[in-house]
Amino acid sequence: MKSSQLRSDTISKSPSKVWLLVLGIILIAANMRAPLTSVGPLIGTIREDLQISNTLAGLITTLPLLAFALLSPLVPKLARRFGTPMVLFGSLFLLIGGMAVRSSVGIITLLIGTVILGLGIAICNVLMPSLIKANYPLKIGVMIGVYSVSMNFSGAIASGISEPMANQVGLGWKGALGIWILLALIALIVWIPQISRKQQEQASTSAINQNRTNLWKSPLAWYISIFMGLQSMLFYVVISWLPDILKSQGMSSDSAGWTVSIMQMALLPVTFIVPILAGRMKNQNILVILAAVFYFIGIGGLLSGNHTLTLLWAILIGIGSGCAFSLAMMLFGLRTSNAHDAAELSGMAQSMGYLLAAIGPTLFGYLHDATNGWKIPLIVMFLTAVLLLIFGVASGRDRLIGQSNVKDT
Repeated sequence: MKSSQLRSDTISKSPSKVWLLVLGIILIAANMRAPLTSVGPLIGTIREDLQISNTLAGLITTLPLLAFALLSPLVPKLARRFGTPMVLFGSLFLLIGGMAVRSSVGIITLLIGTVILGLGIAICNVLMPSLIKANYPLKIGVMIGVYSVSMNFSGAIASGISEPMANQVGLGWKGALGIWILLALIALIVWIPQISRKQQEQASTSAINQNRTNLWKSPLAWYISIFMGLQSMLFYVVISWLPDILKSQGMSSDSAGWTVSIMQMALLPVTFIVPILAGRMKNQNILVILAAVFYFIGIGGLLSGNHTLTLLWAILIGIGSGCAFSLAMMLFGLRTSNAHDAAELSGMAQSMGYLLAAIGPTLFGYLHDATNGWKIPLIVMFLTAVLLLIFGVASGRDRLIGQSNVKDT
């Protein structure tokens, strides 16, 4: 912690560097959801244009999650070798290339491009929490909040404008997915000044690397990983299939897309407030319980068939999602003693977590095809929220990974 505080103090002497880094974090975060959430409202259009099944359409969302799972364990090693800023810089090139390929021809390039951009997002997923812990050790909650709000705000906008951009503006689904290249290019340019910080970073982490924790043998690390996976599964299932669920209940395509957008807007205040609250609590279980309750009511409302309150159910699911996501991001820092372990835990949790999450969209597409309805998929979603509560409570207790006793405060 001492080296992290020293580096943070050094950076704080130059306000321009502080704000440039904050802006870079905000812009990278903005690129971590929009390329994925823009797909959900367009799945029906893509499915009809390419003449594919619901199960194959689910792969469009599942493939990035598999990319997250495969690359995440390697990302901390890449960061130690090349420096976190340089690796994040490279991730933006992957994002730009992946989005360009995804929007180029047909189903093959769609899937290949989706994998490539998934690799880019995987790098950001793993390194951003540890970057924040290293540079803002005394303001982790605030910075995780800023990071989360940026990510989810861009994701919400993407969900809302994708269908109008494709059909009303006339870009088609390829153009509506491809416009997010511009946002990644802006982030790339703004991040350039950060890549010169490699040597500083390597010097500050050399001592930490001598005392590594074997996270794979820690029950707490596994609880956090499963919690991460369950909240990710719920989020990506909702992003992928809620528009189709709403359209099956009589809602128009435009309204369904904007309902998903409003759902994501609803989680924005939560993703800012929850990290701050979590950082001030010794035990985060009350926040875990609140997240689960919001999920229970929202999913239960969709199951009830009460269409007049559909927007309320979506908002409650969004609040639960924002609370669970923010907690997962905070746990990487709260349950580790240094930025290196935070990156390792982030890599493990996002590898195991997104492997679990990858099952979701394809499974729900399959269940819908098999049952010709959404009741069974929604019941499975409700049961997933129950598991989220169980593993969230196991993760929320006040302790550090590698310690059997309660954390000293």
